[in-house]
Amino acid sequence: VQLQASGGGAVQPGGSLRLSCAASGFRFSFEDMGWWRQAPGKEREFVAAITWRDPRTLYSEAVKGRFLISRDNAKNTVALEMNSLKVEDTAIYYCSKLRQWRPTPLPGYWGQGTQVTVSS
Repeated sequence: VQLQASGGGAVQPGGSLRLSCAASGFRFSFEDMGWWRQAPGKEREFVAAITWRDPRTLYSEAVKGRFLISRDNAKNTVALEMNSLKVEDTAIYYCSKLRQWRPTPLPGYWGQGTQVTVSS
């Protein structure tokens, strides 16, 4: 299993970024996927997840209404569109192949993260 996140960078508050995660080594089309993040000095936290079929999405309260998760099964990629970014969104963002969807999305395999920094 390989998961490579990209698209991070530095942005001002209110700005936008689009993260992408390229997956390989497993049957991506049949796996639920998600994004987590870890801010300095804090534990890794759930951000968003998407199911493999009839895609359903789930978001943390912190990002609901601002972030959008999507997937392209033809390209084996999962994306996270981040809008109205806040300073508290600063973190390393990781994509994951989920090991569980219900009752709570739980991560399985991790990929390398991508740094997102929101500051003025």
